[in-house]
Amino acid sequence: MTAPIPRDIPDLPAVPSPPALLPSPVPAAAVLPRVRRPLTAVYRLLVASTALAAVIVELLLGSPSRALAHFTVQSGILLALVLTLAARRAWTARHPLPTALTGAALLYVVISGLVHHLLLANTANPFALPGPVSPSAPAAPTVWQTAAGHILHTAVPIAAALDWLLLTAPGRLHLRQAAPWLLYPLAYLVFSLARGALLAPDAPARYLYPFLDVDRHGYRSVLGNALLLGLACYALAVLLVALDHLRPNPVRHRSKTGFRLQPPVG
Repeated sequence: MTAPIPRDIPDLPAVPSPPALLPSPVPAAAVLPRVRRPLTAVYRLLVASTALAAVIVELLLGSPSRALAHFTVQSGILLALVLTLAARRAWTARHPLPTALTGAALLYVVISGLVHHLLLANTANPFALPGPVSPSAPAAPTVWQTAAGHILHTAVPIAAALDWLLLTAPGRLHLRQAAPWLLYPLAYLVFSLARGALLAPDAPARYLYPFLDVDRHGYRSVLGNALLLGLACYALAVLLVALDHLRPNPVRHRSKTGFRLQPPVG
């Protein structure tokens, strides 16, 4: 015979749960050693020096006030500063600059190059410039000014794009950055219209770009042109973000950490 089952079974003690582990993220720099990139630093310094030299030529041989008022010159100065800082960080194995800054500098020089070649230098376009390539020359530019104009409008945008494509890690640009990048072109539009309104009607190069010439087109057409150009710039910014997430990684490094993961045996 078996013992009768008691009616009241005492409660069993609760099984203690394991203590919750607090998340402790380890930064990648604590595991992976930082890598110096001297060739990248040298390339960026060369591009920055070239852009700065072209800007100096425009300032010395032309009208400094007119040169500094151009979007091309301003974006070239910004790119030179950004690439100089990026070169220092690549040389000293420090973290790269924020992508909000580097992406903006890239976008502005690309906008400058595309606007020049598609609108200003294209004789079939109604907004083509009848004058010189140099931003600061009111008449026929010198050889140095012509070379500086080609550098700022063609060589610098291509060099900046190559630095982005070949010397930076992908997937770091974000779509939320595209709209803030347009704040500077918007501020430049306000500056350009205010500058033209404050200058005398007979002042040379009162409006620096034909599509912003209020005297010829009126404010309604100018603002319409600015809106279309702004939408195109936003589309270009979105395209840069998309390409940044689709391109391969050209700077992948194999780190030496002292141990190696092996596949399971059996």
